[in-house]
Amino acid sequence: MSAEVRPLVFLGTPPASATVLRALIAEGFDIRHVITRPDAKRGRGSAQSFSAVKEVALAHGISVSHDLDWITAHADLGLLGIVVAYGRIIPTPVLESTPMINIHFSLLPRWRGAAPVERAILAGDRTTGVCIMEVEPTLDTGAVYARAEIAISSHITALDLTNELAIAGADLLVATLRAGLETPETQKGDPTYAAKISHDDLRINWNTPAIDIVRHIRAVRAFTTVDGSRVRLVEAHVEDGHAVAGVVGPHAVVGTSDGVVRLLRVQPEGKQAMDAESWLRGRSGHAHTTFD
Repeated sequence: MSAEVRPLVFLGTPPASATVLRALIAEGFDIRHVITRPDAKRGRGSAQSFSAVKEVALAHGISVSHDLDWITAHADLGLLGIVVAYGRIIPTPVLESTPMINIHFSLLPRWRGAAPVERAILAGDRTTGVCIMEVEPTLDTGAVYARAEIAISSHITALDLTNELAIAGADLLVATLRAGLETPETQKGDPTYAAKISHDDLRINWNTPAIDIVRHIRAVRAFTTVDGSRVRLVEAHVEDGHAVAGVVGPHAVVGTSDGVVRLLRVQPEGKQAMDAESWLRGRSGHAHTTFD
């Protein structure tokens, strides 16, 4: 196959998408247009907050819109769509007019869906990766052009892992486009599904194993409550020991169903993140701390 020469339309929103867009721009690909989420209001005034992708596009003089109408209107250009965390299902009529490929942050068919990075950490997976796949109307079922595997370290957070995958995905996409799109391979194996992270997924259950709680803290914006106030748990690790589940002891050690975790950084409601032991010392007048 010869190198990909079709003009590109890029669909994406968050910082990970912006990483890929910057790589395509740096490599000189012909990006005709960018589609991203609508601007959001910032603060109490009328100021608008652009997505990370829109900021990159505007900085490089690339036109931007917020729905798929531009693609329909310009289908005669012979475009190839590049999709990276766009956040919406692309309807069949659009895909029939403009073929698209997607960077998905997992080794498909494992972790199809909205939260593959978080679900991989929560499940204790030791490896993950990126796939370049063709976009279909159904969720992450398309055939795969290329894939790259990376290890999940025992301390990495979902944010840092996402950043690693974005860089790996950008490199793989550039190489795939340079080589040309050959016939993709149908996904093989039993799929697993990465459901969107809900509010209920964020709350820590202290009656679960210590390792699961630490994975929870690494994967999502985990929180617990004490005296009716929410405390976000930012960083923690497993330690040897035993304590009653949810009871906080010296050095910010908390009991779980099978041992203890030591909290390193927490963020009390309405405050900045801080050292966990300093937070406990500041709870003057509280002889004991127990998480709800």
